[in-house]
Amino acid sequence: MDASEITVKTIGYTAISLFALSCLLPFLFVLGTSLTSESSVQKHGFNIWPREFSGFAYKIVFENPGQIVGAYAVTIGLTVVGTAVGLLIVAMTGYALQRPDFEYRNKVSFFIYFTTLFTGGLVPFYLLITQYLHLKDNYLSVLLPGLMTPFLIIMMKSFVRSIPHAITESAKIDGAGDFTIFLRLILPMTTPALATIGLFLALGYWNEWYHSMLFLSPDVKYRPLQLFLYNVITSSDFIKNSAAMSNVPLRDVPLETMKMATAIVATGPVMLFYPLVQRYFIKGITVGAVKG
Repeated sequence: MDASEITVKTIGYTAISLFALSCLLPFLFVLGTSLTSESSVQKHGFNIWPREFSGFAYKIVFENPGQIVGAYAVTIGLTVVGTAVGLLIVAMTGYALQRPDFEYRNKVSFFIYFTTLFTGGLVPFYLLITQYLHLKDNYLSVLLPGLMTPFLIIMMKSFVRSIPHAITESAKIDGAGDFTIFLRLILPMTTPALATIGLFLALGYWNEWYHSMLFLSPDVKYRPLQLFLYNVITSSDFIKNSAAMSNVPLRDVPLETMKMATAIVATGPVMLFYPLVQRYFIKGITVGAVKG
C-alpha cells in the first residue's frame, strides 16, 4: 500500500467518521436533555451530559404503565402484522408486474403509478374508511392503508428485474406452479429487497399516528404508541398554559425534558432493530438504484 492510497483512505475514513458523529450528536443531546432537570435546561440549555441528573420526565411518561404497555403492544402488533402482510403483497405485486407473460402488467402498472400523481383527498378517504368499510375505531383502519405503497412496489419491481426470466421458465418446465416459483425461487433471491422494503414498512407502521388520530377515538382503550406520546406532548403544552395562568413556576413543569423523553421512548426500539438489517438495507438500496 503506497502513501497516496493511505492518504485517500485516511481522508475517507475521517470524513465518514465526522459524518457519523454529526448524526449521533443530536440523539445524544436528546438523551442528555431527557435525563436533566427542567430547571437546569432552562438555565443552561441543552447538554449532552446532564448537569443535574433527573428521571422525572420519564416518571411522567410512564406514570400510567398500563397505558404505555398497551400502546407498545398495539404498535408492535400493527408493525409485525402490517410488515409481514404488506411485504407479501408488495413482493407478489412487484414479481407479477415483471413477468413478461403477464398480459395486463402495463395496465396494472399504470393504475399503480397513477396514484403517485393524484389522490382522492382526505374527505373521500375518510368516508371510505368510516362509511363504506365501517372501520371506525377498528385497528384495521390503521393497518390497511399502509399495506400497498406504490413506491415500494416500484422498488420491488426493480429488484425482480435483475432476476433472469429463464429461471422462471425452467421451473415451469419442471412442473412448478406460480406460487411455488415465487416462494421457493424468487423470494430467496430477493433477500436484500425484502429486508429493505420490510424496514420501510416497519418504520411506517411504527411511526404511524395520523390514521390513528383520524379513525381511533378516545373511546378505544389502547391507541398506538406515537399517538399516545403525541397526547403526552399535547398534555405538556396544556400544563404549560395552565401553569402560566395559575402563576406556577415553569421550572417545576418538565416541558422540554418530557418531550425529549417521549422521543427516546419512541425511537429506542427502532435503533436497536436497525443494525440487524443494515447490511441488507444498504445492499438493497444500491441494487435497486442500479437496476431501476
